Amino acid sequence: MGFALERLDLDLPEPQSLDPSEVAEIKVRAAFDRLRRPVLVEDSGLEVLAWGGFPGALVKWLERTAGLERIARMLDPFPDRRALAVCSVACFDGTNVVAARGVTEGSISTAPRGSGGFGWDSIFVPQGSVGTYAEMTPEEKDRVSHRGRAWRSLAEKLRV
Repeated sequence: MGFALERLDLDLPEPQSLDPSEVAEIKVRAAFDRLRRPVLVEDSGLEVLAWGGFPGALVKWLERTAGLERIARMLDPFPDRRALAVCSVACFDGTNVVAARGVTEGSISTAPRGSGGFGWDSIFVPQGSVGTYAEMTPEEKDRVSHRGRAWRSLAEKLRV
């Protein structure tokens, strides 16, 4: 992106929202308040269309409590397994928020597959692929992933 980033683990309040964009904007302001310097925050979510967008940004909590196998099985009664993988990235310098969003259409597999990636990668199959994110190489995943799209969009906005 043309500048160095330093990764910090901050214990920030976790907004309760399905929308990763809302979560990222709240958290980027909280991170700035804590550090008093320009910050960048990323948040992602998995929106299951049959469930009206749930779990969205709350997916990590559903994953921790139910597990990926159960999430996949919970969709068995639904004919529509489509989902959106969403990533939101927000920068804040104390004055202006610059935000970007990346979305990848896909579906939820009937069971977890693959050993790569992290989180819910083993149950998300991007549109046009037969494999889950977890079955792709990092390079293949980056070309189609919601996260890659969000970061590329942010890079474009910051170049202006």
